[in-house]
Amino acid sequence: METAEAASSLAGKHIVLGVTGGIAAYKAVEVVSRLRKKGAHVHVIMTRGAQNFVTELTFREMSDEPVITDMWAKVTHYHVEHIALAKLADVVLVAPATANFLAKAACGMADDMLTTTVLATKAPIFVAPAMNTAMYENAMTQENLERLRAHGFHVIEPASGQLACGTSGAGRLPEPVELVSVLEQFFDGGAQKNSADASACQKRDLVGRKVLVTAGGTHEPLDPVRYLGNRSTGKMGFAVAEAAAQRGADVVLVAGPVGLATPAGVRRVDVLTAQEMHDAVLREYADTDAVIKAAAVADYRPKERAGQKIKKKDGSLFLELVRNPDILKELGEKKKQQVLVGFAAETERVLEYAAGKLKKKNLDFIVANDVSRKDAGFSADTNCVTILGRDGSQTQPPLMSKRVLADVILDCVARALAAGRN
Repeated sequence: METAEAASSLAGKHIVLGVTGGIAAYKAVEVVSRLRKKGAHVHVIMTRGAQNFVTELTFREMSDEPVITDMWAKVTHYHVEHIALAKLADVVLVAPATANFLAKAACGMADDMLTTTVLATKAPIFVAPAMNTAMYENAMTQENLERLRAHGFHVIEPASGQLACGTSGAGRLPEPVELVSVLEQFFDGGAQKNSADASACQKRDLVGRKVLVTAGGTHEPLDPVRYLGNRSTGKMGFAVAEAAAQRGADVVLVAGPVGLATPAGVRRVDVLTAQEMHDAVLREYADTDAVIKAAAVADYRPKERAGQKIKKKDGSLFLELVRNPDILKELGEKKKQQVLVGFAAETERVLEYAAGKLKKKNLDFIVANDVSRKDAGFSADTNCVTILGRDGSQTQPPLMSKRVLADVILDCVARALAAGRN
């Protein structure tokens, strides 16, 4: 048995993991590994379809527990296995959850070990849909998801991006670190006090709100070939936009030049330079309720842009740079009803510099992170931050996926909006 990570709320918990027949079933193997490292006991139920993608042996070795694949197989470990697992479970997670499984669960069917266990358990149930975008967006699938929510299921919304079928859009299974983080947050503190709100992805607390998000870096052209830029990938801003849309907001995403798919339900405005981002943001700002400025905007641009490619010559090349507009500072000066969130991507004295920006730019919150960390920098899928509030509060979530962190940030925004902060 692998050793548990310190202070995990999953330690000692019995997790029943249902794996259905989607290509994303391979990710469930890492889910098992991560849950065991947190100290959880993992009991895997595989559907017949899942066995076409991953073997029973793989899950048995990873979980160190018997793997259930057939409701009619000889009982080897439990008394009546679907009832025993249903009672044993502290939580049930179905990942990936195919459209077929969702339809059966929504109708209360019990025709295999997984659906029977789901019907028999009184434990909280989380489902992570993963499928082709058209299947996910189909009205029947959406109706099934709404029915499951109405019956208390926690739906972990799919990510957007390139799918195995070659299309791009919503339907990707979230990364294993995110799935595990959702369960860990459920067992942490207030999540158990109100299980109906335990999963951040079920919240609809931004309905009727307009949320403006900026993401990615900017390019400041030197000539038709070269530009000044930075290493921002836009992952954090796109995660915030996706999360805000799933919580019901009208989301405008102003994006620099990044290679990411537009999250479902988000209106995207593409820009290249800091000046273009400034203009796009100011056009949307007046009727916006909240702004999350996750973009890494260039502070300077070349004073002169060459009309032709600059040729290499002997000796040094000197460039004169001029300041770009400080978009965040200008928003703070114009702020009325808006809740304003900035980011401080630093490599030293992180909290000190972030606190200075918070005050100087009239922000409500600032998200401070050390981008020199390999697990929290521009290209990472995870982030480790401190969220500073202008009221002196500090929120320090553990290392988590950027998608899960997006909901932590939006929790702060939603509370501020509800309190009428400006």
